[in-house]
Amino acid sequence: TYHDHGSSPALPIRLSRMVGAPFQGSFFSRAKEAFRKQDISPSDILRHLKEPVAGTRSAIRAADYMETTLSLLKKKLHRIVKGEFNITDVLNRRQKAIISKATGCDYQIHSIKCPKSSIYRTITGECNNRKHSYFGTSNHGYARWLPAEYEDGVSLPKGFTEGKLYNGFPLPLVRKVSNEIIHTANENVTQDQQRSVIFVHWGQWVDHDLDLAPAPVTKITNTEVQCETTCTSELPCFPIKFPPDDPRIKDPNTCMPFVRTAPVCNAKTFIHEQINSITSFIDASMVYGSEVPLAKSLRNQTNQLGLMALNQNFTDAGLGLLPFENNSQSPCLFTNKTMNIPCFKAGDARAAENLGLTALHTVFMREHNRLATELKKLNPQWDGEKLYQEARKIIGAMTQVITYRDYLPLLLGDETEKQIPCYGGYDESVDPSVANVFSLAFRFGHGSVQPFVTRLDDNFEPLGPHFRVPLHLTFSASWRVVMEGGIDPLLRGMLVVRAKLMKQNQMVVEELQERLFEQLQVIGLDLPAFNLQRGRDHGLPGYNAWRQFCGLSQPRNFAELSKVLRNPQLARKFMDLYGTPDNIDIWIGALAEPFVPNGRVGPLLACIIGTQFRKLRDGDRFWWENPGVFTPQQHRALSRSSLSRVLCDNTRIREVPRDAFKVNRYPEDFVNCRVIDSLDLSPWRQRSNYGAEGTE
Repeated sequence: TYHDHGSSPALPIRLSRMVGAPFQGSFFSRAKEAFRKQDISPSDILRHLKEPVAGTRSAIRAADYMETTLSLLKKKLHRIVKGEFNITDVLNRRQKAIISKATGCDYQIHSIKCPKSSIYRTITGECNNRKHSYFGTSNHGYARWLPAEYEDGVSLPKGFTEGKLYNGFPLPLVRKVSNEIIHTANENVTQDQQRSVIFVHWGQWVDHDLDLAPAPVTKITNTEVQCETTCTSELPCFPIKFPPDDPRIKDPNTCMPFVRTAPVCNAKTFIHEQINSITSFIDASMVYGSEVPLAKSLRNQTNQLGLMALNQNFTDAGLGLLPFENNSQSPCLFTNKTMNIPCFKAGDARAAENLGLTALHTVFMREHNRLATELKKLNPQWDGEKLYQEARKIIGAMTQVITYRDYLPLLLGDETEKQIPCYGGYDESVDPSVANVFSLAFRFGHGSVQPFVTRLDDNFEPLGPHFRVPLHLTFSASWRVVMEGGIDPLLRGMLVVRAKLMKQNQMVVEELQERLFEQLQVIGLDLPAFNLQRGRDHGLPGYNAWRQFCGLSQPRNFAELSKVLRNPQLARKFMDLYGTPDNIDIWIGALAEPFVPNGRVGPLLACIIGTQFRKLRDGDRFWWENPGVFTPQQHRALSRSSLSRVLCDNTRIREVPRDAFKVNRYPEDFVNCRVIDSLDLSPWRQRSNYGAEGTE
């Protein structure tokens, strides 16, 4: 890796001598050891979902080397320099450049010569912006809309040192916040009267197109740190401690393992930043991947038809399934050992995380193959690469249309036009990179997740006696798709079951708060606590800083917070836990706000989410409405695409609602697929030597 990246191959050896120990191996070697045993823990599943590969590993390693180098230099300088100091203030520009080159960070940010014209996106997102070739690309840092707030000003997470005061108060344990504010029983949750479960899944589907914060790869240290077994905060471990009055865990020596997000090279300020391993653009990267080797491996290489690879072992009653990952230690094998079914493989590593996500991955893989096949009939002369790229371009555009026309207005309600005004064309000065705060804010959807997964038959009736499965028994359970009826029963359930309504006294169900990735007798993880800890890991400023960023009032005391939340009881809980509204963690503070009119988020989330989606659109040269990306005829055809039509074309479901995201009762709110507009592909018939009609 280091020879490839033009960095010094001797550097790791020199550094290892400085710390008196060789480089330790990947954290994931421990996961593999766990898999060799007969069982896996929830942490093993989580780690599998976040395991970095290919270019991501190289980028993380380079950042790791840089941070370790700076840490070692600081230790040595401490003998000479008295008092606290920032290591980057002591280094001159030349020294910083040497470190950047020697660690491999220099390679990660080297300039790229972009081609003058290109009609297709790169898989990595590079050169979307020809002037700033790294805007929105995979394996680069999240954007910072406000400066990071670390405990030491450089890299230590907020709350890392026990008892440290922030604005005069210590930060509460995240598990305590989860227990006292978030916990919701699985029974008697309030149903959303206007949004379906597929609305919730689309949010996650789009999120998995935008960001993935992987776990670290290596650590240079004297002793190998076991984040699964230690309750000591020793980087990269940042364990979640249990409060003494925890309803579930009484042992004070027990904690929930938590590993910090992997770093990314930051040669400008040397302040710790997190890596986003996938492209920021809405480009359907969850279907195609964000790295070239993965993208190639997902394609059918046996012919020149531009198709995605299918599962070679099973079909869904004759329809294609996603291929299996080639991993003898796949966690899905452990969720039902008798079935022996590995996890599915797709453009995003989280494809088998839950069954709804798996269903959408399967549908869009089939849609790609359907489009490529139809395009081949229209243009017999097109080769496999042309067919693949044109189908991929259409799938990306459809994802944009459905998200902005159908999904975001139901999410942002009356704030939609204010946050995302009419499209004014591509702006190369806009950085579309996903913001660090958005990666937390967009987890609002955890408050809308139902505690059960419902599967329905052809008549939208319960599919057998076990039609409702507790959510925790569906994580990494690809065997349920293969052995229990395919994706159609899942999609029918997603269409007619109502989403959970996020309420201030019913935030996140027990299935996610107590039983995340629980398959065995091992303690399940607490997703809300993870969200809170992740915000601190990323050095995100508190609630009021973001309210100010969005031009909203900043409550200073109990009375003002009561007014913002319209709930004195909840405001009192926050004040008792945090001491001041300034300290409230961004995720829970934003989630707790009452919804904007006709939306499903409060004003702060509407601002953060709206700002991000505006940047994703305006900073994307390949945005579907940008003149020249599609012909006017193609544009017209794409504007009529819908999720309902995609379901009609790629499943055996013959009746669908016109708007899948709204609550629909069967049969009265469903129509036959024949009346749903099809995507007219005739504008893609090539009439010249320059590509599809009118494009070049």
